Amino acid sequence: MTATQTITDSRIHRARALVLRRPVLCAAVFCLLSFTGFWIAQRAAQVSMVDLLVYRAEGWTVRNAVDLYDMRATEHNLPNTYPPFAALLFTPLTVMSTGVLRTFGTAVNLVLMVAVAHLSLRLTGLPARVPRPAAVLTLAAVGVWCEPVWTTLRYGQINLLVTALVLWDLTRRAGHRWAGVGTGVATGIKLTPGLFVVFLGLAGLLLGLQRLRAAGAALRRTGPGSGPPPRRFLNDHLRRAAVATAAFVLTVAFSALALPHDSRRFWTEVVFATDRPGDVEGAGNQNLKGALARVLHTPDPGMWWLAAAALIGCVGLATAVAAQLTDDGRLPNARAWAALTCAVTALMVSPVSWSHHWVWAVPMVLLLAVEAVRRRTAGWTGWTVVTGLLFCSFMLWYAPHSRPARVELHQNPAQMLLTAVYPLIGVAFLGVAAYLTLRAVRRPWRPWEGTGALGHRRTTAGAGADRTYARG
Repeated sequence: MTATQTITDSRIHRARALVLRRPVLCAAVFCLLSFTGFWIAQRAAQVSMVDLLVYRAEGWTVRNAVDLYDMRATEHNLPNTYPPFAALLFTPLTVMSTGVLRTFGTAVNLVLMVAVAHLSLRLTGLPARVPRPAAVLTLAAVGVWCEPVWTTLRYGQINLLVTALVLWDLTRRAGHRWAGVGTGVATGIKLTPGLFVVFLGLAGLLLGLQRLRAAGAALRRTGPGSGPPPRRFLNDHLRRAAVATAAFVLTVAFSALALPHDSRRFWTEVVFATDRPGDVEGAGNQNLKGALARVLHTPDPGMWWLAAAALIGCVGLATAVAAQLTDDGRLPNARAWAALTCAVTALMVSPVSWSHHWVWAVPMVLLLAVEAVRRRTAGWTGWTVVTGLLFCSFMLWYAPHSRPARVELHQNPAQMLLTAVYPLIGVAFLGVAAYLTLRAVRRPWRPWEGTGALGHRRTTAGAGADRTYARG
């Protein structure tokens, strides 16, 4: 062994020892370096943060009492596509200059990246022997470089905020009084999270029917009882859906009082104009409709999209509801599979899902990593690594793309494959989730199973909310 090799090995050993002794400090330094490099890279790329400028223009429109949906902003002549409640939230942005606004938007999104990392780990479970702050900061440091997050900060988008609101709800303990508010507010800002309300409502209805059948069977065996039902039988799914619906209704009512004309126009006209966000066939539109538009060389895939969306929507919702009602003993990380299946379904069936909407990639890849560690198989490890690399590859932008020329309508098969990367990941994820959930539903629950390398005990909402169970 040469002297150089000895010195290198010694440095590696000291670095490993430092990480083991001070994991939180090392993770904090790593995250700070990653975020600093990210900030420098974004500034070097001269990102426009054009969507953030549109948000500020919406706030100015509200302040000046001008028609919100006749507004056009920036040199790209971009319209407003969000509900009026979002424009009301954007009014504070009007007090900032463009430079301050861009700095503010980047800083807030980086903080939200840490919040999403924290909530993702709370959804999927914390790795064994790793301090929570260290895991959160490491995940945030790595996740910020994936294409959906990069593009979110490049445009100054609000996807991390919407995702954090929904994840905050989904990771609340059973019976939490505020669980549901975040999803309702997120739906008031951007309608797509409304599918989570439908998902929770369906789960609650099915759970209620299951309990009624079980109560009827018990009544026939033991005879009528007395007293109110115990608190543990309260339907948490239905309560969360009701709270989310109430929160959403309040955002609509508040907007109607503050902006009656704009609210009426949005809910009777703008909400049905799916062409306002941009060209459906654009490379950035990473969903079923965008992929079919590029494959069929038409901006309107028509019945092909409706049929595919109906199929994916039904399979995705059924899988999410079934996973939500399944015990972790039969399907480890059942709540995480349910939540991410619903998120992927919403992204796939929405008329427009730009690549930056796929910030759900962070908890998705994390869930796959947790499963890979638990299962310890080459297949799961390979799938996790490939999925993470694809989200970081930016490959959808390798194909020619130009909005004025609409070149995506004339793609060859290789280019179609490049620009269908997220829909293909989504279909694969939904297929695996459906397979695992179906197998779990048909398998009896065994309380001694479900503890793996990442196993720990906790109580959460859902079918198993009334007992402490092992989570793997």
